[in-house]
Amino acid sequence: MKRIKKDDLVKVTTGGHKGKIAKVVRVDGDQVYLDKIGERTRHMRANQFSGGQGGKKEIQLPVHISNVKLATETVKGQEKFGKIAYRIKDEKKVRIAKQTGKEIK
Repeated sequence: MKRIKKDDLVKVTTGGHKGKIAKVVRVDGDQVYLDKIGERTRHMRANQFSGGQGGKKEIQLPVHISNVKLATETVKGQEKFGKIAYRIKDEKKVRIAKQTGKEIK
């Protein structure tokens, strides 16, 4: 089970986008796709397989999952980011913030 899921709020810890806070759009293996981070424009050559059209195409580049931290408390403007643990609650596995012990939704 991955610690970071779709629609989680995360903070980028390394790279050119260090310190930015974003929402997770998609998780694909070790890679996470963040909203408004890693967007690029690719110029595509016209060919038979793309319907004969060339031009510009917007793509989303991933960030490695080890380079983001999950928000443990999400009060607007006062987010806290930290490590995650798991606990069994009512026979379900839930995510818990290690620093505060609170459940993460």
